[in-house]
Amino acid sequence: MTTPLHTRIMDDLKAAMKAGDKEAVARLRGITAKLKDLDVEARARQAEVKEGDVHAALRSMIKSRTESAALYHKGGRPELAEKEEAEISTIKHYLPPEVDQATLEKAIGETIASTGAAGLKDMGRVMAALKERFGAALDAGKAGPLVKARLTQAN
Repeated sequence: MTTPLHTRIMDDLKAAMKAGDKEAVARLRGITAKLKDLDVEARARQAEVKEGDVHAALRSMIKSRTESAALYHKGGRPELAEKEEAEISTIKHYLPPEVDQATLEKAIGETIASTGAAGLKDMGRVMAALKERFGAALDAGKAGPLVKARLTQAN
């Protein structure tokens, strides 16, 4: 796998190793391990890893770390929560900026109108159109509940 993003992550890992930044090295190795998993999975399917696949994997990593950080905070383990939050920050560095809330809400309204979505059964069509429009800048985890709420109001 040789996406530009993968190359950038590997270059950053090398720089962190040369600088002796053990924490950054550990966080970047976590990312590269996930990228290796993607590569192995793609080879099994005789496919290539695309930039979108990498973005999806990084978003998945953020989601799991966000959940872990919340549990650590709830369990009174702020030091572990801080570690997870540092990893989230590192991962976000490699993603394009997310679509802001106002733009997303406006786009959802426009997409519902343009696709003629009338209820929850059309949610997949609306989400697909939003993903096509925004690509990696769309956080489906944030967009999904907004789309669902809007489609539920339509009924």
